[in-house]
Parts: sequence; C-alpha cells; structure tokens
Amino acid sequence: MRESENQAGTGRSSSPIAYSIVFDGGSLGNPGHGYGSYQIVGPEGVLAHDQLHYDGDRVTNNQAEYLTLIRALERLRRHLGNSIGSTTVVVRGDSSLVINQVCGRWKVKHPDLQPLHRQAVDLLKGFASTDVAWHRRDKSVKVLGH
Repeated sequence: MRESENQAGTGRSSSPIAYSIVFDGGSLGNPGHGYGSYQIVGPEGVLAHDQLHYDGDRVTNNQAEYLTLIRALERLRRHLGNSIGSTTVVVRGDSSLVINQVCGRWKVKHPDLQPLHRQAVDLLKGFASTDVAWHRRDKSVKVLGH
C-alpha cells in the first residue's frame, strides 16, 4: 500500500513528519500461544519497542502478525493525536501474507483474518502517506532482536 498525499488539495506545503514501524508476530504451535514485537521510530528516535503476548492458545502465526501490526498502529496513532494527517508512516514486516493483503494485492479469504485486515487498513487511513512493504526476516531480527 502506497498512498501519496492523502491531503491533496489542502494547500499544505511542509513535508510530512515520518515514522517507521517494524513488526513481527508468531505463535508457539500453530495455532498456539501468540506473541509479537514491534518498534516505532520517529524524528525523536525510538518511540516504542514493545513485546506482546496474546491470550489463549489458539492464535495462529498470521493472526499474531496482524495483531502486532494493529497494536503498533494504535500506539502510533495515540502518540500522534490530531497530527496524523501531517505524518507519513513506513511499515515493514516479514509476513508476505499480511503485507500483500494490507496492500490489496492478495484477497483475505480466511474469516478469522478478515476483521483483523479491516482494522489494520482502517488504522492506516488518515496518514498523509503510507508505505507498506515486505522485507526479509533478517531485517526484522536485526531491529527487533529475535
């Protein structure tokens, strides 16, 4: 998903403030105990570097990936408040499924993922621009430490 200038026509000439999110999720067993981690970096440096654990023992790897992306986007939106419309967000993850579904290249067929997909896409709306792309697992490991 690449959106350039959600604010077209507003007359704003300053460059958007940029934040980046790197996220990863998984489960011990599939399904099993879900976990995830994310890092948010902005102009002020690292805003958050959180590790998450999801309740229950029926979380799939894909659900954990989505849940982690959602938590990261919620955290960033809380931090930004009303300035979201002047902010660019760059999102990187190593889940081909989540990245390609969020970008609209792949359909979301599994009923358990559909509400998570909608929530993630809705959270991306309102930013001045978004850049969501896949990166190799070693890049996630380098940033997140696992």
